[in-house]
Amino acid sequence: MPWSKNNYPASMKNLDPDVREKAIEIANAILEEENDEGKAIAIGIDKAREYVAKHGEE
Repeated sequence: MPWSKNNYPASMKNLDPDVREKAIEIANAILEEENDEGKAIAIGIDKAREYVAKHGEE
C-alpha cells in the first residue's frame, strides 16, 4: 500500500516535513520494485535526509 502525506509509517512521524515528504516519495518508489516495507522505509529516510541536506536551501 503506498504511503501519503497523511498516511505514513510511524518511524517517519518525527521527521522534518520536507524530509518526510521526500522519504515517502522514495519509499513508495522502492516498494514498486520490491515488497520489503522495512527496507523501503529505512532507505527512504536515509536518502531523503541526504537529498534535503543538498537541495533544501535552493
